Amino acid sequence: MKVVIFGATGMVGQGVLRECLLDSRVESVLAVGRTSLGRRHPKLREVIHGDFTDFAPIGAELAGLDACFWCLGMSASGKSAAEYRRVTYDYTLAGARELAERSPGLTFTYVSGEGTDGTGRSRARWARVKGETENALLAMDGLDAYLFRPNYIHPVHGERSKTPLYRAAYAATSWAYPVLRRVAPGQVTSTERLGQAMIAVVGRRGGGEGERVLRSREINRIAGGAGVE
Repeated sequence: MKVVIFGATGMVGQGVLRECLLDSRVESVLAVGRTSLGRRHPKLREVIHGDFTDFAPIGAELAGLDACFWCLGMSASGKSAAEYRRVTYDYTLAGARELAERSPGLTFTYVSGEGTDGTGRSRARWARVKGETENALLAMDGLDAYLFRPNYIHPVHGERSKTPLYRAAYAATSWAYPVLRRVAPGQVTSTERLGQAMIAVVGRRGGGEGERVLRSREINRIAGGAGVE
Protein backbone atom coordinates (compact mmCIF):
# COMPACT_ATOMS: atom_id res chain seq x y z
CA MET A 1 0.00 0.00 0.00
CA LYS A 2 1.00 3.60 -0.62
CA VAL A 3 0.74 5.83 2.45
CA VAL A 4 1.25 9.42 3.52
CA ILE A 5 2.28 10.57 7.00
CA PHE A 6 1.63 14.03 8.40
CA GLY A 7 3.57 14.87 11.55
CA ALA A 8 6.46 12.43 11.02
CA THR A 9 8.84 14.64 13.00
CA GLY A 10 6.84 14.26 16.23
CA MET A 11 7.19 11.38 18.67
CA VAL A 12 4.16 9.46 17.44
CA GLY A 13 4.95 10.19 13.80
CA GLN A 14 8.51 8.96 14.25
CA GLY A 15 7.20 5.65 15.55
CA VAL A 16 4.64 5.27 12.78
CA LEU A 17 7.24 6.10 10.13
CA ARG A 18 9.59 3.46 11.54
CA GLU A 19 6.93 0.77 11.36
CA CYS A 20 5.94 1.77 7.82
CA LEU A 21 9.51 1.49 6.60
CA LEU A 22 9.86 -1.94 8.24
CA ASP A 23 6.53 -3.38 7.08
CA SER A 24 6.56 -5.27 3.78
CA ARG A 25 2.90 -4.38 3.17
CA VAL A 26 3.85 -0.72 2.82
CA GLU A 27 5.14 -0.07 -0.68
CA SER A 28 5.93 3.63 -0.34
CA VAL A 29 5.80 6.40 2.27
CA LEU A 30 5.22 10.07 1.51
CA ALA A 31 6.06 12.36 4.44
CA VAL A 32 4.53 15.84 4.29
CA GLY A 33 6.00 18.45 6.61
CA ARG A 34 7.43 21.91 7.02
CA THR A 35 10.98 20.68 7.57
CA SER A 36 12.99 17.75 6.28
CA LEU A 37 13.24 14.54 8.29
CA GLY A 38 16.93 14.39 7.49
CA ARG A 39 16.92 10.71 6.58
CA ARG A 40 16.94 8.53 3.50
CA HIS A 41 15.21 5.24 2.75
CA PRO A 42 14.25 3.54 -0.53
CA LYS A 43 10.55 3.69 0.43
CA LEU A 44 10.58 7.26 1.70
CA ARG A 45 9.85 10.45 -0.19
CA GLU A 46 9.38 13.90 1.34
CA VAL A 47 7.35 16.93 0.36
CA ILE A 48 8.08 20.18 2.17
CA HIS A 49 4.97 22.33 2.43
CA GLY A 50 4.44 25.55 4.36
CA ASP A 51 0.71 26.25 4.48
CA PHE A 52 -1.20 23.49 6.24
CA THR A 53 -4.51 25.25 5.69
CA ASP A 54 -4.20 24.74 1.93
CA PHE A 55 -2.82 21.55 0.41
CA ALA A 56 -4.02 22.27 -3.13
CA PRO A 57 -0.50 23.28 -4.28
CA ILE A 58 0.72 19.73 -3.52
CA GLY A 59 -2.54 18.02 -4.48
CA ALA A 60 -0.92 16.00 -7.26
CA GLU A 61 1.40 14.43 -4.68
CA LEU A 62 -1.62 13.24 -2.69
CA ALA A 63 -3.23 11.32 -5.55
CA GLY A 64 -3.34 7.53 -5.79
CA LEU A 65 -2.73 6.86 -2.09
CA ASP A 66 -4.24 4.06 -0.02
CA ALA A 67 -3.91 5.50 3.46
CA CYS A 68 -3.07 8.52 5.56
CA PHE A 69 -1.54 8.40 9.02
CA TRP A 70 -2.35 11.76 10.61
CA CYS A 71 0.06 12.13 13.53
CA LEU A 72 0.22 15.91 13.53
CA GLY A 73 -0.83 17.60 16.75
CA MET A 74 0.10 19.90 19.58
CA SER A 75 -0.37 20.27 23.31
CA ALA A 76 -3.13 22.66 24.33
CA SER A 77 -1.02 23.84 27.26
CA GLY A 78 -0.02 27.47 26.85
CA LYS A 79 -1.78 27.81 23.49
CA SER A 80 -4.63 30.16 22.68
CA ALA A 81 -7.98 28.68 21.70
CA ALA A 82 -7.52 29.96 18.14
CA GLU A 83 -4.02 28.51 17.76
CA TYR A 84 -5.00 25.12 19.13
CA ARG A 85 -8.08 24.93 16.92
CA ARG A 86 -6.10 25.94 13.83
CA VAL A 87 -3.59 23.12 14.24
CA THR A 88 -6.00 20.48 15.54
CA TYR A 89 -9.12 21.11 13.46
CA ASP A 90 -8.27 23.37 10.51
CA TYR A 91 -5.04 21.60 9.49
CA THR A 92 -6.57 18.15 9.81
CA LEU A 93 -9.69 18.95 7.84
CA ALA A 94 -7.71 20.77 5.12
CA GLY A 95 -5.54 17.70 4.62
CA ALA A 96 -8.48 15.31 4.78
CA ARG A 97 -10.47 17.23 2.18
CA GLU A 98 -7.58 17.29 -0.26
CA LEU A 99 -6.98 13.57 0.23
CA ALA A 100 -10.68 12.74 -0.17
CA GLU A 101 -10.64 14.54 -3.51
CA ARG A 102 -7.32 13.20 -4.78
CA SER A 103 -7.49 9.66 -3.35
CA PRO A 104 -11.18 8.84 -2.87
CA GLY A 105 -11.79 5.86 -0.60
CA LEU A 106 -8.51 6.42 1.24
CA THR A 107 -8.28 5.10 4.80
CA PHE A 108 -7.62 8.01 7.16
CA THR A 109 -6.22 7.09 10.58
CA TYR A 110 -6.28 9.97 13.03
CA VAL A 111 -4.30 10.01 16.29
CA SER A 112 -6.55 11.69 18.84
CA GLY A 113 -6.32 10.85 22.54
CA GLU A 114 -8.06 9.30 25.52
CA GLY A 115 -10.62 11.73 26.88
CA THR A 116 -11.64 13.13 23.51
CA ASP A 117 -15.30 14.15 23.64
CA GLY A 118 -17.45 14.09 20.54
CA THR A 119 -20.55 15.38 22.36
CA GLY A 120 -19.20 18.90 22.92
CA ARG A 121 -20.00 18.75 26.65
CA SER A 122 -16.50 18.32 28.07
CA ARG A 123 -15.07 21.11 30.19
CA ALA A 124 -11.69 20.56 28.54
CA ARG A 125 -11.29 22.68 25.42
CA TRP A 126 -8.86 20.25 23.81
CA ALA A 127 -11.30 17.36 24.24
CA ARG A 128 -14.11 19.28 22.54
CA VAL A 129 -11.91 20.37 19.62
CA LYS A 130 -10.55 16.86 19.14
CA GLY A 131 -14.09 15.49 19.27
CA GLU A 132 -15.29 17.98 16.69
CA THR A 133 -12.39 16.98 14.46
CA GLU A 134 -13.20 13.29 14.83
CA ASN A 135 -16.87 13.88 14.00
CA ALA A 136 -15.98 15.85 10.88
CA LEU A 137 -13.66 13.09 9.65
CA LEU A 138 -16.28 10.38 10.17
CA ALA A 139 -18.83 12.45 8.26
CA MET A 140 -16.58 13.31 5.32
CA ASP A 141 -17.37 11.71 1.98
CA GLY A 142 -14.44 10.00 0.29
CA LEU A 143 -12.70 8.94 3.51
CA ASP A 144 -12.73 5.72 5.51
CA ALA A 145 -11.84 7.19 8.91
CA TYR A 146 -10.53 5.43 12.03
CA LEU A 147 -9.85 7.26 15.28
CA PHE A 148 -7.02 6.24 17.59
CA ARG A 149 -7.39 7.37 21.21
CA PRO A 150 -4.33 6.11 23.09
CA ASN A 151 -3.74 7.10 26.69
CA TYR A 152 -0.08 6.90 27.71
CA ILE A 153 2.25 6.26 24.74
CA HIS A 154 5.73 5.01 25.56
CA PRO A 155 8.59 5.68 23.08
CA VAL A 156 10.58 2.47 22.61
CA HIS A 157 12.98 3.08 19.73
CA GLY A 158 14.47 6.46 20.51
CA GLU A 159 11.50 8.54 19.42
CA ARG A 160 11.50 11.99 21.02
CA SER A 161 8.74 14.47 21.70
CA LYS A 162 9.24 17.96 20.28
CA THR A 163 7.88 19.41 23.55
CA PRO A 164 10.63 19.84 26.22
CA LEU A 165 8.21 19.27 29.09
CA TYR A 166 7.04 16.00 27.57
CA ARG A 167 10.62 14.87 26.96
CA ALA A 168 11.43 15.45 30.60
CA ALA A 169 8.29 13.62 31.72
CA TYR A 170 9.06 10.59 29.54
CA ALA A 171 12.64 10.47 30.82
CA ALA A 172 11.45 10.61 34.43
CA THR A 173 8.76 7.95 34.07
CA SER A 174 10.30 5.49 31.58
CA TRP A 175 11.06 3.06 34.38
CA ALA A 176 7.33 2.72 35.12
CA TYR A 177 6.28 1.47 31.68
CA PRO A 178 6.97 -2.26 32.33
CA VAL A 179 4.98 -1.97 35.56
CA LEU A 180 2.09 -0.18 33.87
CA ARG A 181 1.95 -2.84 31.15
CA ARG A 182 1.30 -5.42 33.87
CA VAL A 183 -1.06 -3.55 36.17
CA ALA A 184 -2.93 -1.35 33.67
CA PRO A 185 -2.53 -2.88 30.19
CA GLY A 186 -5.61 -1.12 28.91
CA GLN A 187 -4.17 2.31 29.69
CA VAL A 188 -0.75 2.17 28.02
CA THR A 189 0.69 1.46 24.61
CA SER A 190 3.93 2.21 22.77
CA THR A 191 5.01 4.02 19.64
CA GLU A 192 5.72 0.63 18.09
CA ARG A 193 2.33 -0.86 18.92
CA LEU A 194 0.52 2.25 17.77
CA GLY A 195 2.30 2.23 14.42
CA GLN A 196 1.69 -1.47 13.90
CA ALA A 197 -1.99 -1.16 14.79
CA MET A 198 -2.49 1.74 12.39
CA ILE A 199 -0.93 -0.25 9.55
CA ALA A 200 -3.01 -3.32 10.46
CA VAL A 201 -6.24 -1.32 10.41
CA VAL A 202 -5.43 -0.04 6.94
CA GLY A 203 -4.42 -3.49 5.74
CA ARG A 204 -7.68 -5.09 6.74
CA ARG A 205 -9.85 -1.96 6.48
CA GLY A 206 -10.42 -1.94 10.22
CA GLY A 207 -12.46 -4.26 12.38
CA GLY A 208 -15.93 -3.20 11.38
CA GLU A 209 -18.20 -0.37 12.43
CA GLY A 210 -17.72 -1.22 16.10
CA GLU A 211 -14.04 -0.34 15.94
CA ARG A 212 -14.01 3.10 14.41
CA VAL A 213 -12.70 4.36 17.76
CA LEU A 214 -9.68 2.48 19.05
CA ARG A 215 -8.31 2.95 22.55
CA SER A 216 -5.12 1.60 24.09
CA ARG A 217 -6.52 -1.88 24.78
CA GLU A 218 -7.75 -2.28 21.18
CA ILE A 219 -4.53 -0.79 19.80
CA ASN A 220 -2.45 -3.35 21.69
CA ARG A 221 -4.71 -6.21 20.62
CA ILE A 222 -4.64 -5.25 16.95
CA ALA A 223 -0.86 -4.75 17.06
CA GLY A 224 -0.36 -8.29 18.32
CA GLY A 225 -0.80 -8.05 22.09
CA ALA A 226 2.01 -9.11 24.36
CA GLY A 227 4.15 -10.25 21.45
CA VAL A 228 4.84 -6.64 20.51
CA GLU A 229 6.96 -4.42 22.74
